[in-house]
Amino acid sequence: MPGTAGDENDPYESTNRAIFDFNRRLDDNVALPIARFYHDAVPEPARTGIHNFLVNLDLPVTFGNDLLQGNVTRGGQTFARFVTNSTLGLGGLIDMSARFHIPEHTEDFGQTLGTYGAEEGYYIVLPVLGPAPPRDLLGRIVDVLMDPFTFVGLRSKTAWMTGRGTVEVLDLRERNIDTIDQIQRTSIDYYATVRNLYRQSRDAEIRNNTQMPQDLPDF
Repeated sequence: MPGTAGDENDPYESTNRAIFDFNRRLDDNVALPIARFYHDAVPEPARTGIHNFLVNLDLPVTFGNDLLQGNVTRGGQTFARFVTNSTLGLGGLIDMSARFHIPEHTEDFGQTLGTYGAEEGYYIVLPVLGPAPPRDLLGRIVDVLMDPFTFVGLRSKTAWMTGRGTVEVLDLRERNIDTIDQIQRTSIDYYATVRNLYRQSRDAEIRNNTQMPQDLPDF
């Protein structure tokens, strides 16, 4: 299994650690304080609505990857969630699909490549982006191209894309404040712990393994 001792797949560890430390300082001094302010200043129902809206925006990409993986059943679930939440859920602000017990999942092109046997490649950490092995980095690029909102003709498209990305990062960091704090406090080697958790979680996602702990940070 990826992430076990002796199978780190990390030949650029020295450089990766330096970039990881930079990202950690950026998180400690910028992302985390803003996320804490957001958590304290914005009521939970509003934060939940924003999160639901962002998740709904990502469903077309999940749907495309469901189909690329040949998983028609999960694709149907994704399509049903998008239609239900976009209409009855007021554009995705309310997760009406949960009330109808429509299963929730996410897929990305990195996972799609993995289902067809593509190896992740060497473990790489990039500034700001964090862990980004070649397979997953390519997956991120393709997902942007698969996202229909990338090509929607908006008068202020740059502002929309920038704003959406910023709010996604803020939402992600706010939801993982306690989990990441616990990992930092309990890790002897924080870098190695994050590397192993990332690789294990990606492996579980590719296998659609629902047995992974639910309190892992969303990498």
